[in-house]
Amino acid sequence: MLKRALSSGRYIMLIPVICTFLGSLALLLYEMIVLVSSGVVTVLGGQTSSKAVKVFAVGLIEAVDVFLIAIAVYIISVGLYSLFVDDTLPLPKWLEIRNLDDLKSNLISVVIAVLAVLFLREAVSWDGSNNIAGFGIALALVVGSLSFFLMKTGAKKS
Repeated sequence: MLKRALSSGRYIMLIPVICTFLGSLALLLYEMIVLVSSGVVTVLGGQTSSKAVKVFAVGLIEAVDVFLIAIAVYIISVGLYSLFVDDTLPLPKWLEIRNLDDLKSNLISVVIAVLAVLFLREAVSWDGSNNIAGFGIALALVVGSLSFFLMKTGAKKS
């Protein structure tokens, strides 16, 4: 009886799987609407100044940032489903998740990409008033630490 209850208990993980999947979908749809409306406003407004182009470019970079976050949430959803509910889910090789370390590695890789886009957004919109070098160094330390973690956990697998 306890064995059956524990075995069936894994389906409780459908709650975070469904919630993260819906959250990812909501982020994707929301940002798609923001991006399309921004493009329409730019085109219909006839804004062709260098400042308008820069504002649109920053908006595009911010959209990429949100899309990357949505991808990270989707990876969590797929990973949890694969780990707890159905490990026969057909996935591309890079997305195969065999344990929590694989899920963490995929998530950290996306976080590194998000941080890079965050810095790019700040660099593109930089007006010279704040210290972007300090921000860049702080991000580099975080990215370096995460990369080191990935390198160390990858070495353990071999």
